[in-house]
Amino acid sequence: MFSVIDSEVAFRGRIATVRIDTLTMPGGGTAKREVVGHDRAVAVVAVDDAGRVVMIEQFRHPMRRRLWELPAGLMDIDGESAQPAAARELAEETGIEATDWSVLLDVATSPGFTDEVVRVFLATGLTDIGRQGAIEHEEADLKISRVALADAVRAALAGDIVNASAVAGLLAASIVLGIAPSGGPGVLRPADADWTSGAGVVHTGPGVPDAPVLRHGG
Repeated sequence: MFSVIDSEVAFRGRIATVRIDTLTMPGGGTAKREVVGHDRAVAVVAVDDAGRVVMIEQFRHPMRRRLWELPAGLMDIDGESAQPAAARELAEETGIEATDWSVLLDVATSPGFTDEVVRVFLATGLTDIGRQGAIEHEEADLKISRVALADAVRAALAGDIVNASAVAGLLAASIVLGIAPSGGPGVLRPADADWTSGAGVVHTGPGVPDAPVLRHGG
């Protein structure tokens, strides 16, 4: 069961492909499944000596607005392994290098339809070196901030940070470093809280909204 008996590439783009696989099913018969093929990617939770995490505010076209994210990027250079790719992205997007690196976790971003996996690193021992490489397209519009890690976690719980690898990385780093927002269940939203992102609230008007202000907790 779950054997691929046919596969057809329906679209091939610059960073993603869409294929339609036909699978055998456990109860008999077959079913078609759409799969978005995507390069592996890396992201970095870069934490400075003051316990602040480096965040970027970046425009994301599917959401039609800017989102808070970790420095991140594709592993799209032949022969480059994950940690050097993460160091390169950190330098290109934020102008920062780090001396100490560890793997925090691997995130399958949405395994129901894509094979994309992001490896999230924890980086410490930060030094400002100035942004490296060519700066173009969305990256020419990046805004870089340093936010207390506890405040970034609080923002994720509030729905102000929604990027999957950022949410996972921030929560993992807060556990590893022992830094978390105070308040217990009080930091959570009610069960009927409005959505902060997604198809029903995608910005369709003129202009590009900024990401939510990251509030500082007590």
